[in-house]
Amino acid sequence: MTGARLFKSDAFLETQPFGNVPAAFAPGGQIGIFESNSIMRTVARLGEKRFPLYGRGPYEASRIDSFLDASLIFARDSQIYLLSLLDGTVNEAIHARTKEAFAIYAGGIECALLPRRSSLVGDDITLADICFATELVLFMNERQRVQQLNDRGLSKILHHNVHADYPLTMAHFARLAEHPNFKPDIEPYLRKLSAAAQGVSVTANG
Repeated sequence: MTGARLFKSDAFLETQPFGNVPAAFAPGGQIGIFESNSIMRTVARLGEKRFPLYGRGPYEASRIDSFLDASLIFARDSQIYLLSLLDGTVNEAIHARTKEAFAIYAGGIECALLPRRSSLVGDDITLADICFATELVLFMNERQRVQQLNDRGLSKILHHNVHADYPLTMAHFARLAEHPNFKPDIEPYLRKLSAAAQGVSVTANG
């Protein structure tokens, strides 16, 4: 609703001290978990007996943490960039900073996959892969705002040759996007982005 304001109660702020969303809670609602990566870690820990999303042992878990931290660094610049595209305030400085951040992030993923690995950590899909896939698919919102870039003489960061620049990174994303546990979420989201970029309306069922 236009003009609506989000009210955050004292009880909410007691468990979510920064007042951010997404927000998660332990059973009973007395313990709040904030920041998306921390929420992911919680889910992985709760389900570790079913599948080792947080790796097998402390060293793999710590390496996963390293990827999650690197993703957060990239996410800071990518969110500023995407929001500036949305409100029309994008400029050369924001674009350049985000372009560099993407090069560092994608370059690190490329290096990690150099031994022709099928996952970033260990032999199974982990939180590192999940976080990578979601960060990249969110960054693809750039394709909806090409006109804003053109108006300012800027080019897409995810340009047509990005697959040649980072072949392992983009191939890994494509592989994850086709995974049965990723595809139901990623495929319709990418279809929606493509349709929006072309000015086509997409229903919930495609």
